[in-house]
Amino acid sequence: MADPNAKQSENTPGKWYVDETCVPCHACMDEAPMLLKYADDEEHVYFHRQPANQEEEEAAAMAMQACPTEAIGNDG
Repeated sequence: MADPNAKQSENTPGKWYVDETCVPCHACMDEAPMLLKYADDEEHVYFHRQPANQEEEEAAAMAMQACPTEAIGNDG
């Protein structure tokens, strides 16, 4: 389960976030490439923007389910 106290600093403010347990496996990027980006060092991903509609909310939820380290969280 993602740790809300260990969010990646690059996350755009909002209910969706990636925490510090992320490894760059690409699983989440396959589900929500419009919402997630690799950090400059390519050692983790982060939410570069929050979902803007129902389709993007569903993509974020799919990314969370796909994450093998459970690094994606939702404070909503």
